[in-house]
Amino acid sequence: MQNGILKCLLPKKRKTMAFQFSLGGRLSTWPAYASGQAILQNRKPCCSPEGRSNKQASLTIAKPRYLEELESYLRKELQSLDLTNENAQELKLQPYREIFEFFIEDFKTYKPLLSAIKNEYEVTLDHLRQKVRSLESLKGMLVSVSEECTQQIVALQEEEKAEITALKKEKLYLLKQIDKMEEEKGSLQTQVHQLRKSVAKEYVRYANESDARRLLLADLNDLRNQQLEMSLRQVQDVSGEDVVKLTLALKIARQDLTKAQVELNTMRADYGDVVPRRDYESQEKKYMDLLEKLEVLQKDFEALQKEYSVLLEIHREAVEERDHFFNELQEVQHSSTPRPDWAKCAEVIAGGPERWSILQEGKSSDQMVAVLLEEIGAGVLKEKDTFPALGKGDKVPVYLRYEGQVKNKKLNKKDVVNILREIWKEKVSADQQKGKQSNLPEFFLSYLQKCYGDAAAFDWAYTIHETVKLYRSNEAMSLFYDILSGKVDEAQFHGQAQLVCALQKELAASDASSSGTVTTEQFSTALRAAFPLKSSEQLQELLDASRPQAGSPEELIDYRALFAEDEEGNVEPFVAKLRSQYAGERQEYLRELRDQLGPVPEVKVEDLKAAFCAIDPAIDELTLEAYLCLAFQAPREQWDQSAPLPVEAAIERLLAGDTKRIGPLPEETYYASLSEEGEA
Repeated sequence: MQNGILKCLLPKKRKTMAFQFSLGGRLSTWPAYASGQAILQNRKPCCSPEGRSNKQASLTIAKPRYLEELESYLRKELQSLDLTNENAQELKLQPYREIFEFFIEDFKTYKPLLSAIKNEYEVTLDHLRQKVRSLESLKGMLVSVSEECTQQIVALQEEEKAEITALKKEKLYLLKQIDKMEEEKGSLQTQVHQLRKSVAKEYVRYANESDARRLLLADLNDLRNQQLEMSLRQVQDVSGEDVVKLTLALKIARQDLTKAQVELNTMRADYGDVVPRRDYESQEKKYMDLLEKLEVLQKDFEALQKEYSVLLEIHREAVEERDHFFNELQEVQHSSTPRPDWAKCAEVIAGGPERWSILQEGKSSDQMVAVLLEEIGAGVLKEKDTFPALGKGDKVPVYLRYEGQVKNKKLNKKDVVNILREIWKEKVSADQQKGKQSNLPEFFLSYLQKCYGDAAAFDWAYTIHETVKLYRSNEAMSLFYDILSGKVDEAQFHGQAQLVCALQKELAASDASSSGTVTTEQFSTALRAAFPLKSSEQLQELLDASRPQAGSPEELIDYRALFAEDEEGNVEPFVAKLRSQYAGERQEYLRELRDQLGPVPEVKVEDLKAAFCAIDPAIDELTLEAYLCLAFQAPREQWDQSAPLPVEAAIERLLAGDTKRIGPLPEETYYASLSEEGEA
């Protein structure tokens, strides 16, 4: 169909004129490779210039007119074609087909042969076109089959990964079982060795007693024979019986005695090593008693060994803490100065002694210095009317890229904390609508521009930046500044918020009357449900922070007041303890990761992944991938090209993010599985 449409679009074939044929009705002998001017024959190097010029003149041959007409027609036809279409090659072939038909029509002698050649080429082209059309459907089928195979391969790989993970866990469990059985085997071998020694001693003792018994029996028989002979002699002397008869009787008696002795020796040989049942039962009872004592001692030994390991670890930590405190003591002794009189600061601090007493309550000297610096810096900050802008360089944060002077809005802590709360609220809402997390510096600038306009946005940005940079003791300002400057990942803010939100949900579920209060027992149960990975000591610390004064288990706790914040963003001791435990758990988790990696200077992706799985077997693939992307600062597709990373750099990056334990410790998981098996 396509060929028919193409033929309809092409111009009709034109007949050639009679004069276009070569002279004499023969084909032209003009060489096809000539330039149209002249053909130079091969010449010898010794030929003279005159001879060469004569030969060149005689060999000048003009191109045939018919050939020129055909070439001109071919050029015009090719120039008139639109070669941008998909069937450009078919269109380009049509002028050549017409030229070939001109040859067939004009050269009558060769017309049958040329027509046959043309027909064969046309048939071959049609065959190839049909073959290409048939292969196009196979191409689509091949693409679909390839996609299905790829999906099946990916599914099989995922199944193999899950199976490999399960087999690894089973391998670890079986290795621990093998170690335990080997220990039991060693203890049983020791018991068997001791029992063999005791049996050997008893056998020697019984053998000696058997030999002594045989000797005594032999002596007893001799005495009986002597006594019998003496009695026979006495009877003979008294009764006067026949000596021959008595001798014969004595001989027969001796034969019977010998026979009885042989039977007695046979019985002794057969049953000499047999232990009496009474002795056997006595020994068996002693063995069972000893076996029970051994099992009890073995359990006590394992418990003592575990306790010893725990005490050894506590001792190691105590030694490290002692060394740390000793080093601090040495540094303090070298650089110690008389304790300052902090009461003097009350005279220069705004608010007088009353405010200073509130500021210094429960703070160390270092914290007092920080508070004093904040107060001094706040006074200096209020005196400034403008800030010099940092310019528009690439190294300047986007919210500070401004040239010239910006105004100081002279905000206090209360105003800044309220603005930060609104920024976090708007950012969380915007991220939920977009479905992805935005960049805090860019959102910070866009929020200020939306609220205060483009002109005044940088005034507010510089004022807020300088304020949160100054008040490092304020948790809300300090965390916002660290995230804004890139020192800490935003995930830490959301992680702390999730901790508080999870506990609030559990407490609200425990408060059936919605009165805002729960009992101490309900509060403790909610803590265990919200934080299943915390130890008993940590839960007790949170319970103590919720009620500073000791009370009975029925005492009510106002849990809503525990999460309250004042105007300056300061939280209650309970939330402060919760955040400090959160930071400590993250540091302990990364310390275990560092110990698992060992004393290596650099770490690869596979090694870090194996270390995470070793210290946290319950970690899921999505969280593990997020931790590895955070450590190597690269997506999963680029892990193969990632070079080994220094261990300290990896730990520092993980510490900046929300890296925390997902499941229980490996030992807790192992003993929990053992307890479940014992209950089953």
